[in-house]
Amino acid sequence: MFKIHYLNKISPKGTALWTENYTLTDEARAADAMLVRSASMHEMEFSPSLLAVARAGAGVNNIPLTSCADQGIVVFNTPGANASSVVEMALCGMLLASRDVVGGINWVQTIKDSSEIARLVEKGKGQFAGHEIRGKSLGVIGLGAVGGPLANAARSLGMTVYGCDPFISIEAAWHLDSHIIRINDRDTLYRECDIITLHTPLLEDTKKMINAEAISKMKDGVIILNFARDLLVDDAAMAEALASGKVARYVTDFPNEKNAKMPGCIAIPHLGASTEESEDNCAKMAVRELMNYLENGNIVNSVNYPNCDMGVCRAEGRITLLHKNIPGSLGRFTAAIAEENINIDGLMNKSRGEYAYTMLDLDHHPSDQVVENLKTIEGVLRVRIVK
Repeated sequence: MFKIHYLNKISPKGTALWTENYTLTDEARAADAMLVRSASMHEMEFSPSLLAVARAGAGVNNIPLTSCADQGIVVFNTPGANASSVVEMALCGMLLASRDVVGGINWVQTIKDSSEIARLVEKGKGQFAGHEIRGKSLGVIGLGAVGGPLANAARSLGMTVYGCDPFISIEAAWHLDSHIIRINDRDTLYRECDIITLHTPLLEDTKKMINAEAISKMKDGVIILNFARDLLVDDAAMAEALASGKVARYVTDFPNEKNAKMPGCIAIPHLGASTEESEDNCAKMAVRELMNYLENGNIVNSVNYPNCDMGVCRAEGRITLLHKNIPGSLGRFTAAIAEENINIDGLMNKSRGEYAYTMLDLDHHPSDQVVENLKTIEGVLRVRIVK
């Protein structure tokens, strides 16, 4: 029986997937696995019993990934589960910025009590006139689960679309509209596009990527959308660009004490993935990831360990090892198992940076002594008997 702890409210569409092999616990220290949405885990002390954490969403800034990895705790996220919601919100943001819809709505509230509201509307609506997006050029930075479908949607709306993603997967590339113009450097995208939208993870290379230098390369009156990560944009540079008119509108899903005060900034209260469907999809994916790992040892969509999937175990035994990526480790593992006269029916070993994962299917159930021998090998962080 596996014990599960929720750090946030989780959609019942996901929690309904638990089988009789799972039970809920209110005590984090007793849990084999945790489900989290936005709660911060950085100050938590993890119990040795904790095997995995699943984030019902894409971002994992609230989870101490390295600390978890060092303790043999696999962290999962749910990439793509909320993609449709974010795509729709990005399209909405593009229209809000192009047509000054927000300004118009706010203005109507100032005249709502007038008996001549209809006449005032006809007289004053011109101040909120904007531009169509059809025929405009859109630059999409990041062509993954959100950026790719957004690029396709923009093409269907009659836009010229430039896409920049040097790390695009083969699967994502297959799904792109053939008329999307693929470029390998952001400078070309900055120079050519009327609207620029960000859909890239927060890395050292992308932190504050929209800064004064980048903005200087863009068209005058450019619109910038950020539905990915707050820190992709340098707030000081954006404030200056909005004030000068270099940037016509900045739409962000991440209000903070700086951008919420910027004239020309449309700050949306982090609604990108806030739909019932999105929360349901994230919860279902997170639960399935945990069940697959706890029952089969398979890792799919981890952010701190390599993905490694051997399906349902058909052998008599399965043992898994979370370990540091040290040369020669695999040979030491197999030797320790061979000493107990156990044959290996199947094997998979994957690495990700300084961490690695090994799955071994055996011709009979491993003994406690095998586990103890494996634990003494240099770099081993956790050994699990799955079957």
